[in-house]
Amino acid sequence: MKTKITLLGATGSIGSSTLDVIAANPDKYELYAAACGHNVEKMLDIIRHFSPKRVAVYDKDAACRLKDACTLNNLSCDILAGADGVVEIAADREGGYVVAAIVGAMGLPPVLAAVKRGAVIGLANKEALVMSGKLFFNEVKKYGAKVLPIDSEHSAIFQCLPQSAQENLGSCDLKGCGVDKILLTGSGGPFRTIELEKLQDVTPSMAVNHPVWSMGPKISVDSSTMMNKGLEFIEARYLFNASDDDVKVVVHPQSVVHSMVSYIDGAVLAQLGNPDMKTPIARALAYPQRVVSGVGGLDFCSLKALTFEQPDFKRYPCLALAMQASKLGQGATTALNAANEVAVEAFLNGVCRYLDIASLCAQSLDAFGGESPYSLEEIFDLDAKVRDYIKAAVARM
Repeated sequence: MKTKITLLGATGSIGSSTLDVIAANPDKYELYAAACGHNVEKMLDIIRHFSPKRVAVYDKDAACRLKDACTLNNLSCDILAGADGVVEIAADREGGYVVAAIVGAMGLPPVLAAVKRGAVIGLANKEALVMSGKLFFNEVKKYGAKVLPIDSEHSAIFQCLPQSAQENLGSCDLKGCGVDKILLTGSGGPFRTIELEKLQDVTPSMAVNHPVWSMGPKISVDSSTMMNKGLEFIEARYLFNASDDDVKVVVHPQSVVHSMVSYIDGAVLAQLGNPDMKTPIARALAYPQRVVSGVGGLDFCSLKALTFEQPDFKRYPCLALAMQASKLGQGATTALNAANEVAVEAFLNGVCRYLDIASLCAQSLDAFGGESPYSLEEIFDLDAKVRDYIKAAVARM
């Protein structure tokens, strides 16, 4: 029987790669439902080629336009509108496997709705863990959901761990498995070698031009500041039940080694591959088996070098802030994530400068780092307060 997939964030980069994997394995997977923010044209194309039964569009006006476009093109699909519509399809039990790839805090309610129906979840939404890691895994345990990582780095760590750890994400015993360190790799982004004083002149077009990965603008900016690695540091702690000292960030410009696990006997296991998100997506969809992803294998004879270096916190203050937030707790990580989203949006819109991103994030930790939200209501209340605070700080600039 085919696995029915609900794809949250269908029109983004992870969504597109997931659709490629589904298309490469038509005998194994079918798209049951899909959700997006507002991209009517792309969602119409998805409906045309994959024939999902249900679709949700976060933007209500865009949902109306999609309905009209489907009628015009003689396409049949149940179309829901608004945040409630996205949550409804995430909670629909017929879509047995949920790929959670909505970027930002808006992806948290639908992924928790999927958890509460005991779904298998391919997790690509950082905020589910950064904002609510403790709550998230308590709910996973309560409702018997299963989580598989889709981020390339967490997928790599997952693949380098023994099965006993893979089957118990959120509560695995790293020390009992003989793990010494999780080595989380990051490319260092496009400004790894630029002179520090030139960072003040970075423009949005420069920041979204990643040297290796093809990603959306927000994630590309996060990669340039290494905030993405900081958020992945926090995620790794929750996913693998790790302490701050268990996880080490390593800069690896070639993005061939996607992450590593070192063991107490001196062995280091690494997962390598071409930098393409279809590989970790295929691994998560097929686990414990493997399927064709459409990505070719590495040609080791053509690799010129694999290099590694310590992260420079003067160059990447956002990474240091994320590690600080991880030590402070869930209130700090929630505040940091909210501040970063507002700051990056302001930067992309030309309202603030590149170096202001770290400054605004630091302000959020100073103001809200001591708070301790747990429930979804408390988390979103803090998230809203931080956003208002940082928007006011941006306005003063």
